[in-house]
This record gives sequence, structure tokens and C-alpha cells, in this order.
Amino acid sequence: MKLFENPEQILGDLIRFNTTNPPGNERECITYIAHLLDRADVPYQIKARDANRPNLIARLTGNGDSRPLLLQGHVDVVSAARQTWRHPPFGGDIIDGCVWGRGALDMKGGVTMMLAALLRAQAEDFRPAGDIVLAVLSDEETGSDFGAGFLVDHHPELFADIRYAIGEFGAGAMYIAGKKFYPVQVAEKQVCWTEAIVTGPGGHGSIPLTGGAMARAADLIHRLDRKPLKPHITPVARQMIGAIADNVPAGTGLILRRLLNPLMTGFIFKLLGKKIAGFRPLLYHTANPTIISGGDKINVIPSEIRISIDGRILPGFSPSEFLAELQTIAGRDVAFDIIRHDPGPGPPDMGMFGLLAGVLHDADPQGIPIPMLLPGVTDARHFARLGIQTYGFTPMNLRPDFNFFELVHAANERVPVDALRFGASAVYEVIQRYR
Repeated sequence: MKLFENPEQILGDLIRFNTTNPPGNERECITYIAHLLDRADVPYQIKARDANRPNLIARLTGNGDSRPLLLQGHVDVVSAARQTWRHPPFGGDIIDGCVWGRGALDMKGGVTMMLAALLRAQAEDFRPAGDIVLAVLSDEETGSDFGAGFLVDHHPELFADIRYAIGEFGAGAMYIAGKKFYPVQVAEKQVCWTEAIVTGPGGHGSIPLTGGAMARAADLIHRLDRKPLKPHITPVARQMIGAIADNVPAGTGLILRRLLNPLMTGFIFKLLGKKIAGFRPLLYHTANPTIISGGDKINVIPSEIRISIDGRILPGFSPSEFLAELQTIAGRDVAFDIIRHDPGPGPPDMGMFGLLAGVLHDADPQGIPIPMLLPGVTDARHFARLGIQTYGFTPMNLRPDFNFFELVHAANERVPVDALRFGASAVYEVIQRYR
């Protein structure tokens, strides 16, 4: 049996390379992929800002009737430390019908689908309408400065004339009110990492003190936890939620449509709570405190506390608009600085959505393809600077009891073997149908 017919073997091998980022150390993993391409006689280039953090760009030559199509994905992963796993996070073992390990979903599984599809096209001597460009990337998990960002800034010629790409986070089956949906990512939020600076009186740790910076910082965190930002109904969120509402029972659809009325949004979330919590980040900017720093001596009350906030803002909004909302919650005594802002892609180009939806419908007629706004960010934002529209498309026909998003970055990350094969077949079908 040919290797591309066993994508679970490829994925298991990829998982066994510990590419935890930081530091990444993706070189050995990329070298393994290069070896597979060498065996298949697929040409590629290696481009790196750091030799230990390379990027591989392979090209399967088409017949020239269409523009090239980009398949892009990353092989770095987040840490598995301080998590309790049932099976080794870098074992890549196949147990209970799943491939287990860090990166099985995010996103070595997706890279495996793309790689298997490319190897299959080469083995079957299939000539696509346009060149198929496979970019296997480093450093997505910490900003892409060694990966997609580096390539876009220093080697844009590798992606010349490309209009469309498929990438991570999209087309994994999800179930709402008894209906199965395949949400294809067409847009994403923007990174807006922010630091809050809280000040107050300092002094000796033995002297009682109220209203200090530490207490004010705690108050700010409490406010961010309790007071929501304002709802905003963006076009993509309206399209996504509207498409779901059109396909579920009338009562559920009515509730979902009321989410799209800013005067009702907060009330509906308060009324239904966790039942619809997954929709909240699609309609609000988010601001989650993640790091607190301040005092450096136990007997000194600090006069300044800094709180790092992972801000994610909706498409079409600016950092200044986001900070204005934060300031309303925090009050005038708190100052905010932007640490990093990566603008997101512009309004989505839906020109390839029909092709992807058709592939999904033919692979699983029970599923309903819909456009999706991703509450996180991907390398799509970097390729967007070259005018490339990325669709999140790593298809998986999942059971109702398999919650994809609960396992991403979590313990016991895994992917069902049959879902991995489904995705590899669907990506190959995209290569065949692409015009």
C-alpha cells in the first residue's frame, strides 16, 4: 500500500517530532517531509530565517490553465507540559481508532491531509489545472515571524499569481440542533495583544495599605470577567449564523437570528448561557488577561502592576476602537499599550467557496457547508498581504460526541483515523476540481 493511502502513518511520524514552540526546532520534521517529497520526485525549496526553523515550499506543476493554488499549514505545536495525557503527547500512537498526540488537530493532521493529497496526485500522474504549491511552515503558534511572515516579507515571489489557498481550521463537522454542518473558514479575527498598566501607592510590606496597584489590578481583572464588551454584528458572522438558522428547526433558528440584533445579543447570551457560548467570540471583541507582573520583592508593595491581555478584535475594527471599549470598562486610572497588532484579512473573496462546498457535499451529503468566522487567527493574515484568500479547509467527518475545539491545545489531542482519511481524500478532490 502506498504511503499516501495511510495518512495516519505520516501523521504519527510527524507527531513524534517534538516541535513545541517555543523553541520550535522544526528542522527535523521538515527534513522528514522533504524526504517523502524526494522519494516521490516532487521538487521543493527550503527557506529559513533560522536554520533550525525552516519552511518548505513544494510545487506540483499544472497544465497552466489556471492560477496556482496554495496549500499551507504549520508543523510547530503548543506545549503539552503541565497537562495530564492518557497517552504520550509525542507518541503518535494509534489507539481506539485515533491518532494521539500534540498537533493531531493543530495542525499536523491538516498538513498530513495536504501532503497525502499532493503525493497521491504525483503518484497518479495527475496534472492539475494550475500549479499546486505546498507550504509547510514553522512558527505559527508564536506569531509566524520565522514562518509565513518571513516568507511573505522576504520571498513573495514564491507565491506569485496565487489568489486562493486552503489552510487550517475549517470544515470539521459540528452539530447544532440535530443538524450536521461543515464550517469553512473564510475570515478570522485580529491579534491585538495589549498591556494594562495599573498604578497605586507602594510601600513596606508590613504596613497596611488599601487601594494599591495590586488591588486595583484585581479589580480590573474582575471587571473584564464580569462586564462584556459591546456586541458587533460583522457581515461574515451574520452570514454564518444566518446559514445555520436557515437549516435548524424554526425555534432554534429564531433564537439565532435574535443574536444578530445588537439590542438582543446580550440578553440571549444571558438567557441561554453555555448552550450558545460558542457564538460569543463571533460577536464580541475578546480581552483575556493572561500574565500579571509587578513586584519583585516579597516585602515591598509594588506601585505598578502590568497585565498582559490577549485581545482578539473582530474584522473591520481598529485597535483604537478596541482600546476605547476596554477603557470604558477599566476607567481612566488604567493605561493601555498595544504590544502587537496583526491586521486581519480584508472582506473575504468567496470565489472558491462553491468548489469547497461541492466537495464536502459530495463526500457527505448529510453535511451542510457554511462560511465561518474563526475566533482565533491563522497564517491566513500573512498571506492576505499578498492578496491571497485563505479558506480554512481541513475536512473531518466527525461524530457528534467528538468536540474538535475542546481538544485543540488541550490534553489528549487526537484525530480519528477515518476523519483523517476523509480529509486527505477531500483535499485531493479539491486539487482535481480546481479551475
